Amino acid sequence: MDKVYEISLLLDFYGQLLTERQYEILDLHYNNDYTLSEIAEQLNISRQGVYDNEKRGRALLNEYENKLGLLSKFSEQKQKAEEVRNLFENIETSGLSRHNAEIVERAKRELAELVNSI
Repeated sequence: MDKVYEISLLLDFYGQLLTERQYEILDLHYNNDYTLSEIAEQLNISRQGVYDNEKRGRALLNEYENKLGLLSKFSEQKQKAEEVRNLFENIETSGLSRHNAEIVERAKRELAELVNSI
């Protein structure tokens, strides 16, 4: 998984457990693509202060993930949902009754919507 994408997801899961400053810095850096210098200028702190907060915040996010595993569970569930969707896509409905074929088609649509929303 791409580092920026992973940190962004970790922020979604655990961001509220960080200090307000750490969250703000990580959000600006990983979600809004600000450089450390741009963040320092915007927050009126030193670049070193931004770097230290970013490093500590990232370490905390990884520590939370190691202890709680929400991101890995989320990724696992998403992968399984995609696998089930692929299985449903391969079901041949021509031999089914009209009623059962409609149920399978509805299940396919619901699964596709679920997978796309994750």
